[in-house]
Amino acid sequence: MDFARFKVLTFDIVGTCIDFEKGVLDAVRRIGGTAAAGLSDDDIFGPYMAGRDLNYGRSSEAFVEVYLHIARELGLPATPQAARDFQLSVLEWPAFDDSAEALARLRTRFRLVAMTNADRTAYSAYNHRLGLPFNDAVTCDETLCAKPDPRFFDYNRGRQSAFGYSRDEILHVAQSQHHDIGVARELGYTVCWIERRHDQPGYGASPEPKAFTEPDLRLPSLGALADTIFGAP
Repeated sequence: MDFARFKVLTFDIVGTCIDFEKGVLDAVRRIGGTAAAGLSDDDIFGPYMAGRDLNYGRSSEAFVEVYLHIARELGLPATPQAARDFQLSVLEWPAFDDSAEALARLRTRFRLVAMTNADRTAYSAYNHRLGLPFNDAVTCDETLCAKPDPRFFDYNRGRQSAFGYSRDEILHVAQSQHHDIGVARELGYTVCWIERRHDQPGYGASPEPKAFTEPDLRLPSLGALADTIFGAP
């Protein structure tokens, strides 16, 4: 791939830069205690995704109800304090080990833009955790829709065009086939699939896509993307 033609890298955040699966699993097992001790990852991911589908509001608010759905499905503590604890844990989801360093390297050459279904409050927490690498960000409370809605990408394209950048100068980088890779490719973007679960079966806590989309570039991590562009440090 000729990276010289790209001026902007747009990034999914939750799942690509931020390890939300670890955040969800750790919080459910900590809050659930002995009731959660025997649950597998997939036992937790199923009710989590269903709860998020039912409560797809702002991420800094909606996860109280997401947790209560998980708790009802799995027989976990369903107290207001437990739900509040889970909600606050969303703002503390960890970054993948490679994310901050890779983004810092990529920023030296490209304009970095976050495109996230998180709201501005949650995004602010993640951006600080990642070392404040982004030149710009688009969040769901601004677009009034969420990926994979094409309008999310249209909003960002208009925003970046105001700074003089065209679609052909953008490389979209994301983990989710469902939320990002399929729709971005349909809209004519060049796409890089960060296959965070390359060493694990299935799609984890991301919805399985209706059809797999072959990306323009397929890598296991953001660190691998930075190494592909700049060479290994």
